[in-house]
Amino acid sequence: MDADNKTLAQDFVLLGFPGPQALQLSLFSLFLVMYVLTVGGNVAILVLVGTTPQLRTPMYFFLSNLSFLEICYTTAVVPKALAVLLGRSQDIGFPSCLLQMYLVFSLGCTEYFLLAVMAYDRYLAICYPLHYGAIMSSLLSLRLALGCWACGFLAIVAPTALVSSLSFCGPHAINHFCDIAPWIALACTSTQAVEIVAFVIACVVILSSCLITLVSYVYIIGTILRIPSASGRSKAFSTCSSHLTVVLLWYGSTIFLHVRTSIKDALDLSKAIHILNTVVTPVLNPFIYTLRNKEVRESLLRKWKGGKLPTV
Repeated sequence: MDADNKTLAQDFVLLGFPGPQALQLSLFSLFLVMYVLTVGGNVAILVLVGTTPQLRTPMYFFLSNLSFLEICYTTAVVPKALAVLLGRSQDIGFPSCLLQMYLVFSLGCTEYFLLAVMAYDRYLAICYPLHYGAIMSSLLSLRLALGCWACGFLAIVAPTALVSSLSFCGPHAINHFCDIAPWIALACTSTQAVEIVAFVIACVVILSSCLITLVSYVYIIGTILRIPSASGRSKAFSTCSSHLTVVLLWYGSTIFLHVRTSIKDALDLSKAIHILNTVVTPVLNPFIYTLRNKEVRESLLRKWKGGKLPTV
């Protein structure tokens, strides 16, 4: 490939979703409603936890972090996707696209770590209830949360730096929003280093967080099964059922996306999974924690009856 046909950084075009105008408007309306529900639901959880003394515990502190993360995660992608669906802003500069990629992947890594920490918190609460308050102190909760954010944002520095050094050929059209895979497909220079680093980081982040979560739940389930009364087992399981549901949704929709031997493959399938991650899953989490968590439901009812329901 001649040097004249290579570029280091210029505008890219986000293709979005091909189809007639009616389809574009339908998708725009769907994404907009889901985005509003995501932001509104997670903000309501933040306000509820912040204004309810009974919910000022490590479990709900981590839930607040998760809600804030979901707002940031979906905001990094959906507003630009809405503009693309309207056909008004399909172009995106290389720095802006790189920043979007960095934020999406950093927040995704942070969510893996945060879900693992939440599993560890439930392990302590169920397996060591008498010592839980002493072990999971406010200081430890804060350190664990900060560690999740720091590790998540540091993990993606290397692949972002490698992508920024690539040069690109041909039509600068990205199949969906900014991601490593479409840039790999457009690159003129060797992408082996980017692919290897991205694959290794994905494996390390997913496998380490998955191991912590899996081990925690093995001990949790073992402890719950040893509880003699059915009501006691039900009460113990209810404290972690919401988190387990979120874990299954998140891992189920992301493992395929990040752990692949070639990230040039299946761009259309990657687009569908990205939509599931950034649009569908974030809108489900507030409802999962509201409907399946007894303490949150009771707090919402008290706020409703007292006329102090959190507003957005």
